[in-house]
Parts: sequence; C-alpha cells; structure tokens
Amino acid sequence: MKQYHELMQHVLNNGIKKDDRTGTGTLSTFGYQMRYDLQQGFPLVTTKYVDYEKVLGELLWMLSGSSNANVCAEEYGFKTWMLWAGENGELGPVYGKQWRKWPQVKKHYEPNGVFSHASTDYIDQMKDVIQQIKTNPDSRRLIVSAWNVGEVDQMALPPCHMMFQFYVANGRLSCQLYQRSADLFLGVPYNIASYATLVHMIAQVTGLEVGEFVHTLGDAHIYLNHVDQVKEQLQRELKQLPELFVSSEVEDIDDFDFDDFKIVGYDPHPAIKAKVSV
Repeated sequence: MKQYHELMQHVLNNGIKKDDRTGTGTLSTFGYQMRYDLQQGFPLVTTKYVDYEKVLGELLWMLSGSSNANVCAEEYGFKTWMLWAGENGELGPVYGKQWRKWPQVKKHYEPNGVFSHASTDYIDQMKDVIQQIKTNPDSRRLIVSAWNVGEVDQMALPPCHMMFQFYVANGRLSCQLYQRSADLFLGVPYNIASYATLVHMIAQVTGLEVGEFVHTLGDAHIYLNHVDQVKEQLQRELKQLPELFVSSEVEDIDDFDFDDFKIVGYDPHPAIKAKVSV
C-alpha cells in the first residue's frame, strides 16, 4: 500500500486549505491516480486495521440494489450510512439503485405520430456490463455510472465513487474508478478494498483472472481533524498484503454472500480512530 501512503504524504505536503460542505475544513489537492496490481496481493491497508467484513457488507448491499440505510445496517452489518439517512432509513436513489435500476423514460406514439404516453423502464448496469465483458471484451464502453444527473438532487449524499470502467486484456480484468471526492484517511481504504473486491467478483463470473485496479481521484483531501492520525499512520511500517480468495462456485453476481470470501494473511497495525465528517 505504498501508493496510498505516498498520496497522503503528497496531500500533507502540497494540500491547500479549503472549506467544505461539512464545515470541518480540509487539506485538498486535485487530480491523482494510484494503480494496484491485484496479482501481487489484495490492497487492504496494513498500517491500520480495516474491517473487511464492513467493506464487503457495504459492497453486497450496493450490489443488491438497495438504497435503504436500515437494510445496509441490519442485513449487511455496515452502519455508517445511517449518518445520512432520512426517515425510515431512506437515502434516495444512491449507488445500488443506479447500478441495478437506472430509470429510462420511453415515449410512446400513436401510429399517426402523435404522442400517446410515457413509461419508465429500468437498466441493470451490472448485468449489462457483465454480459458485455463476456461477449465483447474489447469494448471501450464497459462502464457503470452512479452519477445520474436527473436524480442527484434526490440523493442524501451524491456518489463520491461515481463511475467505473472495465478493461480486458490477456485474459485479465482491470477496473478504473473515478472518485470525485475522496476522504483519504477514513473513506479511501474502504473504497480501494471495495473495488478490488468487485474486480475479483466480476472476474469470477466472467471466467477471467484479475488485473489492475486503477484509482483516479478528483478532490483528494485530508480533513483537518484527521491530520494527526494521518501523521501517526505514516510513521508505521508497511506490512505484506493479504490475499483474497473468492469461491469458484459462484457464477452469477447476485449469488455472492459473505461466506464466498476469505481474507488470508491480514496482520495490520492497530486501528486509529477518527471522526466522520457529516
């Protein structure tokens, strides 16, 4: 995870103090990219403990298509989304809703060309991209987007990791994520592990090996109340990356469960606590 440490040091050295939506304040830089070769180990941060069960729970929740924080907490064990939830846990049409049920309005016309009515169909982006990877792996359109312009204002928190693209070469599947906003200390370790897991999952159901996870960041920031924690973490020695094993029995993206994943060799330094900015 040298790449991640280098990014945090870069922001400490070069970040500009900026105000932000939460009122906390940040050290911020714009535009940065990290690359992780998933053949060389699973990119789970070792200089502090990261709870992989929570990483996996949030990802499985998103893949389920749910946009309810209560479901995320009670069924998948990830409670952080409760911080932004409205009444009854609703978050609006966030990640899972866009991944699995992107609305598509269709206009219907009479035979004479006069408009009759409109109806709404839904696009399952995950199913579609998996089918494209299987049938047209050289496509440059292997893209899933969570940034639905027409629904952003209905979301409790617009997507930070907003679009990702797959790439197939030499029998390996790679993925590049564009993340518009990146909380480096708390959020990014989860984002890296989550999308690395997603690459393993999609590779499994498409019969490919894993390739690279490429992480492209827009506003990469350290909250001002995390600076001391970041400095503490940067003083710690990097350890060997663990390995992720995914069940070879799963053939459909909707059939994955917690028991299909196993992290081996994870020996991190102790956790470092910090406050989430809401």
